[in-house]
Amino acid sequence: MPNSLLVGIDVSSTDNKVRLLDSSGNSLSKFSVANNQPGAKTLVSKIINAMTLNRFDSLVIGLEATSVYGEPLVHFLKQDAGIGPFKPSIHVLNPKQVNAFKKAYPDLPKTDDVDAWIIAENLRFGRINQEVYMDDRITALKKLTRARYYAARNLTREKNHFLNSLFLKFSSLTQEKVFSDQFGATALAVVEEFLSVDEIAYMSIEELSAFVNEKGKGKFDVPEDVAKLIQKAARSSYRLPKTVNDSVNQVLAISLVAIRALKDQLKLFDKAIEEQMKVIPNTLTSVKGIGPVYAAGIIAEIGDIHRFKNQAALAKFAGICWSKYQSGKYTADNTHLISSGNRYLRYYLMEAANKVRMHDPEFKRFYDLKYRETPKTPHKRALALTARKLVRLVYALLHDNRLYIPPTE
Repeated sequence: MPNSLLVGIDVSSTDNKVRLLDSSGNSLSKFSVANNQPGAKTLVSKIINAMTLNRFDSLVIGLEATSVYGEPLVHFLKQDAGIGPFKPSIHVLNPKQVNAFKKAYPDLPKTDDVDAWIIAENLRFGRINQEVYMDDRITALKKLTRARYYAARNLTREKNHFLNSLFLKFSSLTQEKVFSDQFGATALAVVEEFLSVDEIAYMSIEELSAFVNEKGKGKFDVPEDVAKLIQKAARSSYRLPKTVNDSVNQVLAISLVAIRALKDQLKLFDKAIEEQMKVIPNTLTSVKGIGPVYAAGIIAEIGDIHRFKNQAALAKFAGICWSKYQSGKYTADNTHLISSGNRYLRYYLMEAANKVRMHDPEFKRFYDLKYRETPKTPHKRALALTARKLVRLVYALLHDNRLYIPPTE
C-alpha cells in the first residue's frame, strides 16, 4: 500500500468514533465527534491536519454499514471541498467482514474505539469492497429500489403467513393445488366468501359451478370440473372447532388487507422508479424480460460499472459466486453461494434472471440444462447459475454501452 492515511470510523446514531492509522499500522490519533454536520467538519479538519503534517500520498476512509447513520457522513465527505484535493477513497464495509476480521485479534480490549481501529486495520490490509459510488440520480434511485425490495420481501412473508393460516381452514385446498395461483381472484373468493369448508362440502355442484364461473369471469373452460375439485378438497379437509375457525377467518381477512396494501405499495414504487429511469440512460432494458424496475435495481447498486475490473468482480460484489471447498485431492462440486455481497443487487439480478429465462431462448436452454443437472433444490440452484450468466451479460452491456442482440437460433 502507498503512504496512506487510513481513517476508520465507527458510526452510531449520536457520535462517530474515529481512529487514524498510517500504512504501517501506527496509531496517529483517536477521537470522537458528533454525528452531525459540525462534527463532520471537525473530522475533516483533523484529517486535513494529519494529511498535511505527515505528507501522506493518499487518503482512505472506511466505515461500517450501520443502518442509515453513516450515509449523511459519506455524502458530506464526498462533497467537502477541504479534503477534495486529497481525492479520498471511501469504503462502506460489510459488518460481517468487520466482525470476521475482528476475530483475528482475540486479545483486543473491549473499548468504545476498538471498532474504529478494526475498520482502519481492515483498510490497511486492503481486503475491502468497492469504493462508494456517489451520483445524486443514482442515490435517489437507490432509495426507491431498496424500499421496493423491503416491500416485496414483506409481501412474500405475508403471503406465506396467509398460506399457513389457509391450511388450518382449508387444508386440502393447498395440498391438492386446485388453483395454480392461490392468490388469484377465484381462489381468494373461495377463502373470503365461505366461512367454513362445510358450506362448500354440502352445497349443490350447480351453485358452486356458477360461483366459480362468476368469480373467474368465464376464464375456466369447464367451471363444473373446478367446482368438483373444490368440493372434493372441502370434504377431505380437517374441521376446526367453530371458535378456532372464526379466529382463523379473522386472521385470513386481516392478512389479505395487508397483502393488498403491499401490492398497492409495490405499484406506487414501480411507478416512481419508472419515472426516474426516464432520465437515466441504460442498455439493460434491451434484454427481453428486464423492465425498467429490475434495470433500476441493478443500476442503482452497481453505479459506475468501471468500478469493477471484470464481470467476476461484479459477481462477487453481488454475492452470486460460490465458496470453494477443497481438501487434498477432493474438490466439492456443489457448494453454497457466498454469504457476503450486496443483497439488493443479488435480489434484482435473481428476479431479472427469472424473467429473462422465460423470454430469451438462450437463457431458457441454460436454465433447463442446469435444472436437469441438479438433484436437490433444482430451481433455486438453476436460477442462481442463470443469474451468474446474466451478470456477464449485464457487465458487457453496461461496460460497452451497447444494446443486447439475442443470439440467432
